Amino acid sequence: MRHTILATALATALATVLGTTSLAAAAQTPQEREVAELKAQIAALAAKVEELETRTDAQSDINIATRENLDRLSAATPTVSTKGGIKVTSADRKFEASLGGRIHFDAYAFDRDQADVTGTSEFRRARLTLQGKALGWDYKLENDFAAGGGLEGFRDAYIARSALGGKVTIGHFKPYRSMEELTSSNEILMMERPFASATGLFSGRQFQQGVGYLRGGGRYTAGFSVFNLRGASGPRNEGMGYAGRVTFAPVNDGDNTLHFGAWGSHENANKGSADLRASAGYAGRRGPSQTIATVTGTSGDEVTAWGVEAAGAFGPLFFQGEYANASFGQPLGPDQDVTAWYLQGSWHLNGGHKPYKAGTGVFGSAPVADRGLWELTARYDSIENRDVAGLEVSSWILGMNYYVNPNLRFMFNYTRGDNGLTGDETGQYAVRAQFAW
Repeated sequence: MRHTILATALATALATVLGTTSLAAAAQTPQEREVAELKAQIAALAAKVEELETRTDAQSDINIATRENLDRLSAATPTVSTKGGIKVTSADRKFEASLGGRIHFDAYAFDRDQADVTGTSEFRRARLTLQGKALGWDYKLENDFAAGGGLEGFRDAYIARSALGGKVTIGHFKPYRSMEELTSSNEILMMERPFASATGLFSGRQFQQGVGYLRGGGRYTAGFSVFNLRGASGPRNEGMGYAGRVTFAPVNDGDNTLHFGAWGSHENANKGSADLRASAGYAGRRGPSQTIATVTGTSGDEVTAWGVEAAGAFGPLFFQGEYANASFGQPLGPDQDVTAWYLQGSWHLNGGHKPYKAGTGVFGSAPVADRGLWELTARYDSIENRDVAGLEVSSWILGMNYYVNPNLRFMFNYTRGDNGLTGDETGQYAVRAQFAW
Protein backbone atom coordinates (compact mmCIF):
# COMPACT_ATOMS: atom_id res chain seq x y z
CA MET A 1 0.00 0.00 0.00
CA ARG A 2 2.89 2.37 0.73
CA HIS A 3 4.02 2.05 -2.91
CA THR A 4 0.57 3.17 -4.18
CA ILE A 5 0.55 6.23 -1.94
CA LEU A 6 4.04 7.15 -3.11
CA ALA A 7 3.08 6.84 -6.77
CA THR A 8 -0.11 8.88 -6.33
CA ALA A 9 1.72 11.63 -4.50
CA LEU A 10 4.34 11.75 -7.21
CA ALA A 11 1.70 12.06 -9.92
CA THR A 12 -0.12 14.80 -8.05
CA ALA A 13 3.07 16.78 -7.45
CA LEU A 14 4.06 16.64 -11.09
CA ALA A 15 0.57 17.65 -12.18
CA THR A 16 0.66 20.65 -9.85
CA VAL A 17 4.08 21.77 -11.03
CA LEU A 18 3.46 21.29 -14.73
CA GLY A 19 -0.22 22.28 -14.80
CA THR A 20 -3.26 20.06 -15.15
CA THR A 21 -5.55 22.17 -17.29
CA SER A 22 -7.11 20.00 -19.93
CA LEU A 23 -6.46 21.21 -23.46
CA ALA A 24 -7.78 19.96 -26.67
CA ALA A 25 -5.31 17.75 -28.45
CA ALA A 26 -5.27 20.04 -31.40
CA ALA A 27 -4.40 23.15 -29.26
CA GLN A 28 -1.45 21.46 -27.34
CA THR A 29 2.01 22.72 -27.92
CA PRO A 30 4.87 20.22 -28.23
CA GLN A 31 5.88 20.88 -24.63
CA GLU A 32 2.32 20.28 -23.44
CA ARG A 33 2.16 17.02 -25.36
CA GLU A 34 5.37 15.85 -23.65
CA VAL A 35 3.91 16.75 -20.26
CA ALA A 36 0.74 14.80 -21.06
CA GLU A 37 2.78 11.76 -22.11
CA LEU A 38 4.80 11.91 -18.88
CA LYS A 39 1.61 12.09 -16.85
CA ALA A 40 0.23 9.09 -18.69
CA GLN A 41 3.43 7.11 -18.02
CA ILE A 42 3.32 8.03 -14.32
CA ALA A 43 -0.30 6.93 -14.09
CA ALA A 44 0.56 3.62 -15.77
CA LEU A 45 3.51 3.16 -13.39
CA ALA A 46 1.29 3.83 -10.37
CA ALA A 47 -1.21 1.25 -11.62
CA LYS A 48 1.58 -1.31 -12.08
CA VAL A 49 2.90 -0.71 -8.56
CA GLU A 50 -0.59 -1.19 -7.15
CA GLU A 51 -0.99 -4.44 -9.09
CA LEU A 52 2.37 -5.76 -7.85
CA GLU A 53 1.51 -4.83 -4.28
CA THR A 54 -1.77 -6.71 -4.56
CA ARG A 55 0.07 -9.80 -5.84
CA THR A 56 2.66 -9.56 -3.00
CA ASP A 57 -0.04 -9.41 -0.34
CA ALA A 58 -1.77 -12.43 -1.88
CA GLN A 59 1.52 -14.37 -2.02
CA SER A 60 2.21 -13.51 1.62
CA ASP A 61 -1.15 -14.93 2.60
CA ILE A 62 -0.32 -18.11 0.65
CA ASN A 63 3.10 -18.39 2.35
CA ILE A 64 1.57 -18.01 5.81
CA ALA A 65 -1.05 -20.66 5.07
CA THR A 66 1.63 -23.01 3.71
CA ARG A 67 3.77 -22.58 6.83
CA GLU A 68 0.79 -23.25 9.09
CA ASN A 69 0.00 -26.40 7.11
CA LEU A 70 3.61 -27.59 7.35
CA ASP A 71 3.66 -26.94 11.11
CA ARG A 72 0.45 -28.91 11.56
CA LEU A 73 1.85 -31.76 9.45
CA SER A 74 5.11 -31.81 11.43
CA ALA A 75 3.24 -31.88 14.74
CA ALA A 76 1.24 -34.91 13.62
CA THR A 77 4.10 -36.90 12.00
CA PRO A 78 6.36 -39.35 13.92
CA THR A 79 10.13 -38.75 13.76
CA VAL A 80 12.56 -41.45 12.60
CA SER A 81 16.24 -41.55 13.56
CA THR A 82 18.86 -43.94 12.16
CA LYS A 83 21.81 -42.86 14.32
CA GLY A 84 23.23 -46.06 15.83
CA GLY A 85 20.07 -48.02 14.95
CA ILE A 86 16.43 -47.47 14.07
CA LYS A 87 14.37 -45.28 16.41
CA VAL A 88 10.80 -44.06 15.93
CA THR A 89 9.21 -41.42 18.18
CA SER A 90 5.56 -40.40 18.07
CA ALA A 91 4.68 -36.77 17.37
CA ASP A 92 3.46 -36.23 20.95
CA ARG A 93 6.64 -37.86 22.36
CA LYS A 94 4.55 -40.29 24.43
CA PHE A 95 5.66 -43.39 22.50
CA GLU A 96 9.12 -44.45 21.41
CA ALA A 97 10.56 -47.64 19.94
CA SER A 98 14.06 -48.58 18.84
CA LEU A 99 15.37 -51.77 17.28
CA GLY A 100 18.87 -53.02 17.97
CA GLY A 101 20.81 -56.24 18.19
CA ARG A 102 24.16 -57.97 18.51
CA ILE A 103 25.99 -60.76 16.71
CA HIS A 104 28.94 -62.46 18.44
CA PHE A 105 30.50 -65.16 16.25
CA ASP A 106 33.27 -67.21 17.93
CA ALA A 107 35.80 -69.85 16.95
CA TYR A 108 37.85 -72.00 19.36
CA ALA A 109 40.92 -74.22 19.12
CA PHE A 110 42.55 -76.08 22.04
CA ASP A 111 45.94 -77.11 23.36
CA ARG A 112 44.83 -80.49 24.70
CA ASP A 113 46.05 -81.90 27.97
CA GLN A 114 43.92 -84.40 29.93
CA ALA A 115 40.44 -83.20 28.96
CA ASP A 116 38.78 -84.44 25.80
CA VAL A 117 38.01 -81.22 23.89
CA THR A 118 37.41 -80.36 20.25
CA GLY A 119 37.72 -77.03 18.48
CA THR A 120 34.56 -75.54 17.04
CA SER A 121 32.79 -72.36 16.03
CA GLU A 122 29.43 -70.99 17.16
CA PHE A 123 27.17 -67.98 17.44
CA ARG A 124 27.88 -67.05 21.05
CA ARG A 125 25.09 -64.47 20.90
CA ALA A 126 22.57 -63.55 18.22
CA ARG A 127 20.12 -61.10 19.75
CA LEU A 128 17.40 -58.73 18.65
CA THR A 129 16.36 -56.00 21.06
CA LEU A 130 13.20 -53.91 21.03
CA GLN A 131 13.05 -51.15 23.61
CA GLY A 132 11.45 -47.77 24.14
CA LYS A 133 8.80 -45.87 26.09
CA ALA A 134 5.01 -45.91 26.28
CA LEU A 135 2.97 -43.41 28.30
CA GLY A 136 5.66 -42.87 30.91
CA TRP A 137 6.85 -46.50 31.12
CA ASP A 138 10.10 -47.89 29.74
CA TYR A 139 10.13 -51.35 28.20
CA LYS A 140 12.68 -53.78 26.80
CA LEU A 141 12.26 -57.13 25.07
CA GLU A 142 15.39 -59.00 24.06
CA ASN A 143 15.71 -62.51 22.68
CA ASP A 144 18.94 -64.42 22.12
CA PHE A 145 18.40 -66.83 19.23
CA ALA A 146 21.76 -68.48 19.97
CA ALA A 147 20.33 -69.71 23.30
CA GLY A 148 17.29 -71.44 21.82
CA GLY A 149 13.77 -70.72 20.74
CA GLY A 150 10.80 -69.48 22.73
CA LEU A 151 11.31 -68.58 26.37
CA GLU A 152 14.75 -70.22 26.44
CA GLY A 153 16.11 -67.26 24.50
CA PHE A 154 14.67 -64.53 26.76
CA ARG A 155 17.21 -62.13 28.16
CA ASP A 156 15.97 -58.71 29.30
CA ALA A 157 12.16 -58.68 29.18
CA TYR A 158 10.73 -56.04 31.47
CA ILE A 159 8.83 -52.81 32.03
CA ALA A 160 10.20 -50.00 34.18
CA ARG A 161 9.18 -46.61 35.53
CA SER A 162 10.91 -43.74 37.27
CA ALA A 163 9.92 -43.50 40.94
CA LEU A 164 11.34 -42.27 44.26
CA GLY A 165 14.35 -40.73 42.55
CA GLY A 166 15.28 -43.98 40.81
CA LYS A 167 13.76 -46.64 38.59
CA VAL A 168 11.52 -49.61 39.40
CA THR A 169 11.86 -52.62 37.08
CA ILE A 170 9.39 -55.50 36.77
CA GLY A 171 10.06 -58.63 34.71
CA HIS A 172 13.09 -60.65 33.62
CA PHE A 173 16.51 -59.03 34.22
CA LYS A 174 19.83 -59.46 36.03
CA PRO A 175 19.84 -59.27 39.85
CA TYR A 176 21.98 -56.43 41.21
CA ARG A 177 25.17 -58.34 42.04
CA SER A 178 28.71 -58.56 40.62
CA MET A 179 30.15 -55.66 38.65
CA GLU A 180 31.28 -57.81 35.74
CA GLU A 181 27.90 -59.55 35.57
CA LEU A 182 26.13 -56.21 35.13
CA THR A 183 28.50 -55.09 32.37
CA SER A 184 27.03 -55.56 28.89
CA SER A 185 28.37 -58.47 26.86
CA ASN A 186 29.12 -55.90 24.15
CA GLU A 187 31.57 -54.19 26.52
CA ILE A 188 33.15 -56.93 28.66
CA LEU A 189 36.93 -56.98 28.54
CA MET A 190 37.36 -60.67 27.68
CA MET A 191 35.25 -63.03 25.59
CA GLU A 192 33.87 -64.67 28.76
CA ARG A 193 33.15 -63.26 32.20
CA PRO A 194 35.20 -64.32 35.27
CA PHE A 195 34.16 -66.94 37.83
CA ALA A 196 32.68 -64.41 40.31
CA SER A 197 29.57 -64.16 38.13
CA ALA A 198 27.01 -66.41 36.41
CA THR A 199 29.94 -67.86 34.45
CA GLY A 200 30.97 -69.59 37.70
CA LEU A 201 29.51 -68.72 41.08
CA PHE A 202 25.89 -68.32 39.86
CA SER A 203 26.06 -70.90 37.09
CA GLY A 204 22.93 -70.82 34.92
CA ARG A 205 21.28 -68.08 37.02
CA GLN A 206 22.13 -64.92 35.10
CA PHE A 207 18.63 -63.53 34.40
CA GLN A 208 15.79 -63.90 36.92
CA GLN A 209 12.12 -62.94 37.15
CA GLY A 210 11.37 -60.33 39.78
CA VAL A 211 11.15 -56.71 40.87
CA GLY A 212 14.05 -54.33 41.30
CA TYR A 213 14.81 -50.75 42.29
CA LEU A 214 17.92 -48.87 41.16
CA ARG A 215 18.99 -45.35 42.00
CA GLY A 216 22.12 -43.70 40.72
CA GLY A 217 23.79 -40.31 40.99
CA GLY A 218 27.00 -38.83 39.66
CA ARG A 219 29.16 -40.82 42.07
CA TYR A 220 26.97 -43.58 43.55
CA THR A 221 24.42 -46.30 42.80
CA ALA A 222 22.16 -48.37 45.03
CA GLY A 223 20.12 -51.28 43.72
CA PHE A 224 17.99 -54.01 45.28
CA SER A 225 16.03 -56.84 43.64
CA VAL A 226 13.72 -59.66 44.75
CA PHE A 227 13.43 -62.56 42.31
CA ASN A 228 12.13 -66.03 41.58
CA LEU A 229 14.73 -68.73 40.93
CA ARG A 230 12.55 -70.09 38.14
CA GLY A 231 14.04 -69.89 34.67
CA ALA A 232 12.07 -68.11 31.95
CA SER A 233 10.91 -71.44 30.50
CA GLY A 234 10.46 -73.27 33.79
CA PRO A 235 6.96 -74.55 34.68
CA ARG A 236 7.00 -73.74 38.39
CA ASN A 237 8.43 -71.61 41.18
CA GLU A 238 11.98 -72.79 41.91
CA GLY A 239 12.48 -70.73 45.05
CA MET A 240 13.06 -67.11 45.96
CA GLY A 241 16.06 -64.85 46.25
CA TYR A 242 17.16 -61.29 46.78
CA ALA A 243 20.26 -59.29 45.95
CA GLY A 244 21.59 -55.79 46.47
CA ARG A 245 24.56 -53.72 45.35
CA VAL A 246 25.97 -50.30 46.26
CA THR A 247 28.81 -48.44 44.57
CA PHE A 248 30.77 -45.24 45.14
CA ALA A 249 33.18 -43.39 42.85
CA PRO A 250 35.27 -40.92 44.91
CA VAL A 251 37.07 -39.88 41.71
CA ASN A 252 35.10 -39.34 38.52
CA ASP A 253 36.22 -36.36 36.46
CA GLY A 254 35.91 -37.76 32.94
CA ASP A 255 39.63 -38.47 32.49
CA ASN A 256 40.11 -40.43 35.71
CA THR A 257 37.71 -42.68 37.62
CA LEU A 258 38.12 -44.72 40.80
CA HIS A 259 35.27 -47.06 41.74
CA PHE A 260 34.43 -49.16 44.81
CA GLY A 261 31.43 -51.39 45.39
CA ALA A 262 29.92 -54.15 47.49
CA TRP A 263 27.07 -56.59 46.92
CA GLY A 264 25.19 -59.43 48.58
CA SER A 265 22.89 -62.22 47.37
CA HIS A 266 20.69 -64.91 48.93
CA GLU A 267 18.96 -67.76 47.06
CA ASN A 268 16.60 -70.19 48.81
CA ALA A 269 15.45 -73.23 46.83
CA ASN A 270 12.04 -74.90 46.91
CA LYS A 271 11.47 -78.65 47.28
CA GLY A 272 11.97 -80.34 43.93
CA SER A 273 13.80 -77.39 42.39
CA ALA A 274 16.85 -77.63 40.17
CA ASP A 275 20.22 -77.90 41.89
CA LEU A 276 22.03 -74.69 42.78
CA ARG A 277 25.61 -75.01 41.68
CA ALA A 278 28.86 -73.21 40.97
CA SER A 279 30.62 -74.53 37.86
CA ALA A 280 33.66 -73.04 36.11
CA GLY A 281 34.81 -73.48 32.51
CA TYR A 282 38.47 -72.94 33.31
CA ALA A 283 39.84 -73.18 29.74
CA GLY A 284 37.31 -71.03 27.93
CA ARG A 285 33.90 -71.74 26.48
CA ARG A 286 33.35 -75.22 25.00
CA GLY A 287 36.40 -76.31 26.99
CA PRO A 288 36.58 -78.48 30.13
CA SER A 289 34.58 -77.43 33.20
CA GLN A 290 34.67 -78.29 36.88
CA THR A 291 31.77 -78.27 39.36
CA ILE A 292 32.95 -76.40 42.44
CA ALA A 293 29.94 -76.69 44.76
CA THR A 294 26.33 -77.93 44.65
CA VAL A 295 23.25 -77.96 46.84
CA THR A 296 20.23 -79.96 45.78
CA GLY A 297 16.90 -78.37 45.00
CA THR A 298 15.43 -79.18 48.40
CA SER A 299 13.48 -76.83 50.62
CA GLY A 300 15.98 -75.17 52.93
CA ASP A 301 18.98 -75.51 50.65
CA GLU A 302 20.40 -72.08 49.97
CA VAL A 303 23.29 -70.05 48.60
CA THR A 304 24.38 -66.91 50.40
CA ALA A 305 27.07 -64.79 48.77
CA TRP A 306 28.73 -61.41 49.14
CA GLY A 307 31.42 -59.59 47.25
CA VAL A 308 33.53 -56.45 47.09
CA GLU A 309 34.83 -54.75 43.96
CA ALA A 310 37.29 -52.08 42.88
CA ALA A 311 37.99 -50.62 39.45
CA GLY A 312 39.54 -47.58 37.84
CA ALA A 313 40.31 -45.94 34.52
CA PHE A 314 43.24 -43.54 34.33
CA GLY A 315 43.93 -42.31 30.83
CA PRO A 316 44.59 -45.36 28.62
CA LEU A 317 44.96 -47.74 31.60
CA PHE A 318 42.10 -49.71 33.17
CA PHE A 319 41.86 -52.24 36.01
CA GLN A 320 39.01 -54.13 37.66
CA GLY A 321 38.84 -56.77 40.36
CA GLU A 322 36.33 -58.55 42.58
CA TYR A 323 36.44 -60.88 45.56
CA ALA A 324 33.39 -63.02 46.33
CA ASN A 325 32.55 -65.49 49.08
CA ALA A 326 29.59 -67.88 48.90
CA SER A 327 28.16 -70.45 51.29
CA PHE A 328 26.29 -73.39 49.74
CA GLY A 329 24.19 -74.53 52.70
CA GLN A 330 21.94 -77.54 53.26
CA PRO A 331 20.11 -78.58 56.46
CA LEU A 332 21.05 -82.26 56.11
CA GLY A 333 24.69 -81.84 55.22
CA PRO A 334 27.76 -79.69 55.74
CA ASP A 335 28.00 -76.25 54.18
CA GLN A 336 30.42 -75.66 51.33
CA ASP A 337 32.29 -72.38 51.37
CA VAL A 338 33.44 -71.06 48.00
CA THR A 339 35.71 -68.13 47.25
CA ALA A 340 36.23 -66.56 43.84
CA TRP A 341 38.37 -63.63 42.81
CA TYR A 342 39.87 -62.09 39.71
CA LEU A 343 42.00 -59.18 38.61
CA GLN A 344 41.90 -57.89 35.05
CA GLY A 345 43.17 -54.87 33.19
CA SER A 346 43.82 -53.31 29.84
CA TRP A 347 46.00 -50.77 28.08
CA HIS A 348 44.71 -48.82 25.09
CA LEU A 349 47.69 -48.71 22.78
CA ASN A 350 46.63 -45.67 20.74
CA GLY A 351 44.92 -43.38 23.17
CA GLY A 352 41.54 -44.80 24.22
CA HIS A 353 39.88 -44.35 27.59
CA LYS A 354 37.07 -46.39 29.16
CA PRO A 355 34.09 -44.21 30.18
CA TYR A 356 32.30 -44.72 33.50
CA LYS A 357 28.54 -45.28 33.48
CA ALA A 358 27.62 -43.51 36.69
CA GLY A 359 23.96 -44.55 36.54
CA THR A 360 24.78 -48.27 36.78
CA GLY A 361 28.29 -48.30 38.28
CA VAL A 362 30.07 -50.12 35.44
CA PHE A 363 32.54 -49.23 32.69
CA GLY A 364 31.83 -49.14 28.96
CA SER A 365 33.98 -49.40 25.85
CA ALA A 366 36.21 -46.53 24.85
CA PRO A 367 34.99 -44.20 22.06
CA VAL A 368 36.51 -45.20 18.74
CA ALA A 369 38.32 -42.71 16.51
CA ASP A 370 38.58 -42.93 12.71
CA ARG A 371 41.83 -44.89 12.93
CA GLY A 372 40.32 -47.62 15.14
CA LEU A 373 41.41 -48.60 18.63
CA TRP A 374 43.74 -51.35 19.91
CA GLU A 375 43.41 -52.67 23.48
CA LEU A 376 45.79 -55.12 25.15
CA THR A 377 44.05 -57.17 27.89
CA ALA A 378 45.00 -59.59 30.69
CA ARG A 379 43.21 -61.41 33.53
CA TYR A 380 43.90 -63.88 36.33
CA ASP A 381 40.86 -65.76 37.65
CA SER A 382 40.39 -68.25 40.50
CA ILE A 383 37.58 -70.14 42.27
CA GLU A 384 37.97 -72.61 45.15
CA ASN A 385 35.85 -74.84 47.38
CA ARG A 386 37.57 -74.43 50.73
CA ASP A 387 35.84 -77.47 52.25
CA VAL A 388 37.07 -79.96 49.65
CA ALA A 389 40.82 -80.41 49.41
CA GLY A 390 42.22 -79.57 45.98
CA LEU A 391 38.89 -78.46 44.52
CA GLU A 392 40.23 -75.31 42.89
CA VAL A 393 40.53 -74.09 39.31
CA SER A 394 42.19 -71.02 37.88
CA SER A 395 43.03 -69.47 34.56
CA TRP A 396 45.08 -66.69 33.13
CA ILE A 397 44.15 -64.95 29.91
CA LEU A 398 45.99 -62.68 27.48
CA GLY A 399 44.01 -60.92 24.79
CA MET A 400 43.78 -58.18 22.20
CA ASN A 401 40.71 -56.20 21.19
CA TYR A 402 40.51 -54.21 17.97
CA TYR A 403 37.64 -51.73 17.74
CA VAL A 404 37.11 -50.93 14.06
CA ASN A 405 34.29 -48.48 14.73
CA PRO A 406 31.59 -48.03 17.42
CA ASN A 407 29.70 -51.07 16.08
CA LEU A 408 32.41 -53.55 15.13
CA ARG A 409 34.99 -55.24 17.36
CA PHE A 410 37.36 -58.17 16.85
CA MET A 411 38.68 -60.08 19.89
CA PHE A 412 41.47 -62.59 20.51
CA ASN A 413 41.97 -64.50 23.79
CA TYR A 414 44.51 -67.09 24.81
CA THR A 415 43.45 -68.92 27.97
CA ARG A 416 45.55 -71.33 30.03
CA GLY A 417 43.44 -73.25 32.53
CA ASP A 418 44.60 -75.14 35.61
CA ASN A 419 42.39 -77.70 37.39
CA GLY A 420 43.90 -78.30 40.81
CA LEU A 421 41.74 -81.38 41.40
CA THR A 422 42.62 -83.30 38.22
CA GLY A 423 45.87 -81.62 37.21
CA ASP A 424 44.49 -80.74 33.75
CA GLU A 425 46.09 -77.69 32.08
CA THR A 426 44.15 -77.26 28.85
CA GLY A 427 44.74 -74.12 26.79
CA GLN A 428 42.43 -72.38 24.36
CA TYR A 429 42.82 -69.99 21.41
CA ALA A 430 39.62 -68.04 20.80
CA VAL A 431 38.58 -65.30 18.34
CA ARG A 432 35.37 -63.30 18.04
CA ALA A 433 33.78 -61.08 15.42
CA GLN A 434 31.33 -58.82 17.23
CA PHE A 435 28.81 -56.49 15.62
CA ALA A 436 26.25 -54.53 17.64
CA TRP A 437 23.85 -51.75 16.79
